[in-house]
Amino acid sequence: MTLSTLALMAPADGSSTGMIMLLFQVAAIALVFFFLILRPQQQARKKHEELVQQLKKGDEVTTLGGLIGKVKDVKENRITIESGTASVVVERSRIVKVGDKAAPGTVG
Repeated sequence: MTLSTLALMAPADGSSTGMIMLLFQVAAIALVFFFLILRPQQQARKKHEELVQQLKKGDEVTTLGGLIGKVKDVKENRITIESGTASVVVERSRIVKVGDKAAPGTVG
């Protein structure tokens, strides 16, 4: 390489273009990460919370473990489910399906 070619390739004194481009790329990656991963998770969590908060006695539910039954009793954080002749107490967060409405992000 000649000296003139090297002089053209060298950054100008006080040039911060490289740093600005790096910051722009990091910001773009952060935005993509937020809109493709974090925001959909937040929306799904919010919809699941609404689904579980609307539970009432007599609703047919499916738990995360696959237990299917009718709601017998609703307390603050726990639900009593009657399945066949057995009654089981589960946490609200373990309910994945109420009637025909499935929680977002679950199969079924």
